[in-house]
Amino acid sequence: MAAQEDYVQTTVRSLLSPELEDLAFKLVTGDDGLDRTILRPRVQKPGLAFAGYYEYIKPGRVQIIGESETKYLQSLPARLREKRVRDVAALEVSCLVVTKGITPLDEFKQECEKRSVPLFSTPALSSTTITRITYFLEETMAPRVTMHSGLLDVYGIGLLLLGDSGIGKSECALDLIYRGHRLIADDMVVIKRHPNDVLLGYSNDLLRHHMELRGIGIIDIKDLFGVASTRDVKPIDLVVRLEKWVEGTEYDRLGIVGETFELLGVSKPYVRLPVASGRKLALLVEIAARNHLMKLQGYDSAREFTRRIDEQIAKQGTVASDALPPTNREELASSELRSMHTRTRFNPDVLDRTRRQR
Repeated sequence: MAAQEDYVQTTVRSLLSPELEDLAFKLVTGDDGLDRTILRPRVQKPGLAFAGYYEYIKPGRVQIIGESETKYLQSLPARLREKRVRDVAALEVSCLVVTKGITPLDEFKQECEKRSVPLFSTPALSSTTITRITYFLEETMAPRVTMHSGLLDVYGIGLLLLGDSGIGKSECALDLIYRGHRLIADDMVVIKRHPNDVLLGYSNDLLRHHMELRGIGIIDIKDLFGVASTRDVKPIDLVVRLEKWVEGTEYDRLGIVGETFELLGVSKPYVRLPVASGRKLALLVEIAARNHLMKLQGYDSAREFTRRIDEQIAKQGTVASDALPPTNREELASSELRSMHTRTRFNPDVLDRTRRQR
């Protein structure tokens, strides 16, 4: 299922974040427009718009003006250049960024100041500016949700562990870490949907590398098991839910149906593991991860098993039970007599009478 582009909106002011300090942004004018909204993380170069094709300008995007756009505008007659800049500045753009250390044209300064459109300059190349701003906005504007769950790297599979409070998620995660797998987050997982429907799971900054164990308290996994036992981010590939075993509840016995779990509009494979006394949850979670890994490599053991059964049935032309040897009636009668004799011998009345005779 393809996810819709429901980005979290941000403002032009966010571009002044320390995360973009390598671009050395300088606000030339339009400081009263820093609260303009950015609607999409993808930036745009308005070359076609400066040529008169205004319909190609997307509202709410950052506009990058490089050397080619500047030289083209300088080649235009003064009145036409002023008109093109004025028309573009009026198209609800978020802001303008002039790259490569180029001094912004006077027309840009005048129109941006008049319309409260922030105008930045940066010494960075256009390609570098586009890459850095796009990456920053994708991180900042990505749709997100926080879940009460755990996230681990099991055999390279990003495994999201769900379950009610007290079901044993943290204990299961700890057992997996002890087996050599890696923790991303425990108890609180921040999930962001990035382009191409990639779901990335992070830990809350305050809880990173920590785990709560009832009866012991808060422990630091990185200190206890070493730096190789944790990581900061992991794409989510598989969702596993631990749930209390309820007698009579139907669980998938073959693994052919293939349930899915929807996160931020993206469907992920879903496995339900019933929790009961004596079940080795960490081992079962490992098997679920291994099985998913095999499916990614093109081998589905459940479907292969049913395929072989179907082939054998088709080859024999009958059900498997018809292939059993015929029943011997004399042996059946003898077996029934032995069973009746055994039941008679161990009947409570017979046993009591035998004890009194002794």
